[in-house]
Amino acid sequence: MKSVAILKTLGAALCLSVACSASYAQDNSASAPAAMTSAAPAPSAKKVDRKLGYTVRKALSKTQGVDVSNIAVRSHGGAVTLEGTVPDQGQIDKAGEVAQGVAGVKSVSNKLTVMQQ
Repeated sequence: MKSVAILKTLGAALCLSVACSASYAQDNSASAPAAMTSAAPAPSAKKVDRKLGYTVRKALSKTQGVDVSNIAVRSHGGAVTLEGTVPDQGQIDKAGEVAQGVAGVKSVSNKLTVMQQ
């Protein structure tokens, strides 16, 4: 009988502490300025760069006549760098044009080279 009473008391104390901590957490968030809580967070620069690099890579892979298997695409602040090797000079030119045509690209540094046979 004593153990049942102890368990009931512990359960009540646990419920009380959870209720108090939840109330405290709500009180802190309610005091935050409305502008901070309602605005969606802006995407980080790394995330934007990563997405732009992915978009350029995708555009290159969809382009007929460009072998993207040895092309690396890097992006930083809208500046895209193409590095790697391709089989011929025509693919270097085409890859640069395609990258420049992607929305959000401000400049292209084309460091592609022709593969040595």
